[in-house]
Formats: sequence, C-alpha cells, structure tokens
Amino acid sequence: MAASPLGVGDILDLRAYDRVRDDYRRQVIELKRRRRVALGPILTVVFECADTVRFQVQEMARAERIATDEGVQHELDVYNHLLPEVGELSATLFVELTTEEDLRRWLPRLVGIERALAFELGDPVAVVVPSVPEATHAEALTRENVTAAVHYVRFVFPPAARARFSGGDAAALVVHHPEYEARAVLPPEVRAELAGDLEGRSELIPLAVLG
Repeated sequence: MAASPLGVGDILDLRAYDRVRDDYRRQVIELKRRRRVALGPILTVVFECADTVRFQVQEMARAERIATDEGVQHELDVYNHLLPEVGELSATLFVELTTEEDLRRWLPRLVGIERALAFELGDPVAVVVPSVPEATHAEALTRENVTAAVHYVRFVFPPAARARFSGGDAAALVVHHPEYEARAVLPPEVRAELAGDLEGRSELIPLAVLG
C-alpha cells in the first residue's frame, strides 16, 4: 500500500505560510528530533514523513517565491518520492562535515556508505538492509572514487521484521563499512515515531489551526 502523495492543496500559499511559519517550524524541529538518529561522529539519519517533506516544499516555495500551482506541483513531484510506503522507512543520510579538509579526507573513504546501513532487530538478530537506490540516484550521488554528503535510503520491512519492530524487540540502526562502524540503539520515542510510519498511521500537522 503506497503512502498518499502530497498535493497542491496540502501546501499553503506564501502569505498564509508566513503567518504560521514560526509555529510550524518549531513543531517540525521537534518532530525531526524524534526522527533523527546519530551514527558516530559524522553520520546522521533523519527519517522522512509527510510533514518533513511538506516543510521542505513550503520552505523551497518561500525561498524561490513560487506562487503558482504548477510551480508548487513541480516541487511536490521532486520531494514526494521521499515519502515511505506502509511497511517502509524512508530516510536522508547526512555525512556531516564542516571543513574542506574533512570533505577531502572522508568522502573518498565512504564510497558505498548508503549501502552499509542496516536495522538489527531482537535476539536472534533479524537484519533489514536498505533497498538498492535507483540507477539515476546512484549515478547522481555516488561515483567510483567519491561519495556525496547526502543520500536517500529506503528500508523495506518484511511482515515478520515489521512485527518485531512494532512489538518491542530491541532495535538498533548500525553501519558496517570498511572505513566506518557505528551503532545506535533507538530510544523509545524514536521507535514510536517510526512504528507509525511502518503501520501507515502518521498524520500531517494541521497547518490551518497554527498561529
């Protein structure tokens, strides 16, 4: 079952968005806090949902002064692919480097990092690995000798793994790469958020009542 894509009707026009932006931004920051997992010193994973995607579209429309339905729909076409389907988790992986020296040092070493992530569930351990990126995505973000600082990954949970995740088995997000190892046990509030994605029960923040 696919998640419903966001439509033009889910996006406020520029003046209406400006009126609620401060409140909405605070709520999205809090939402992302519950959807963010740090993996060691330089990797962060943020799990996407309808509101993280809507926020990106609203901010893009605001920055670019996009005022037409056609322009908004173009942005939606770009970002809707980040929405997870039921039984999936969709995430953005950030390689968080702040200096040119670190970029030159790490990006060549981390080729393939987006394929080195996995969820480990329970005992005995069940492993859920990310699906292989589409060819166009792989070509755009990963070259033979250097990787990108941002990757999009999707985890498809078989029914048994989905039941273990939602049912309370220990869950950790890990990365096993020749140049980088990290493990993060998911806190309860993060698990609750992500279980909502797997079960298809995440809901949009009601913009109309903000402000």
